[in-house]
Amino acid sequence: MTGDVKVTWETDRAVKLMAQAPEIVLSEIATAVTEGSLLLEREAKERTPTSGVGTLRDSIGALPVTLNMQAVSGGIATSLAYAVPVELGSKPHWAPIAPLIDWVMRRFGKSYEDAQPIARGVQLKIAKKGTEGHFMFRDASEAIKAQYYRMLNQALERAASRIEAGQA
Repeated sequence: MTGDVKVTWETDRAVKLMAQAPEIVLSEIATAVTEGSLLLEREAKERTPTSGVGTLRDSIGALPVTLNMQAVSGGIATSLAYAVPVELGSKPHWAPIAPLIDWVMRRFGKSYEDAQPIARGVQLKIAKKGTEGHFMFRDASEAIKAQYYRMLNQALERAASRIEAGQA
């Protein structure tokens, strides 16, 4: 998904510990980033709207953690193109009717014939007003930010303890 949400975290302590034992520090931080990504995944899924099927919600997943001497990164993503307009909303546009008919059938339990006029009404509304954003990724990130920073600081504590214990 475009519009990545990034959390940047660097402390003097992290820099000092990296100078002493980078492998230990990276290992502990990678664990925290993995846990943080899974926490973010859960929060985003809980905030993702669903019409009963949950295709978008189910497509959200934690990314593999990548690490090097400059950065450790993780996060969540989805491969579904419509995640962006669900997240941010959309300007007025002519939406395709078939997915709207499917949505009406699932959402309201209507037959195909009964769903068509309702779907046309939704299509016209989208054409006139667009759609509102749900901001599930942004809000999930905000919701976990403090906990995520605590996890990172705890990772530094574990790294410091391991270094002091001579596990370098």
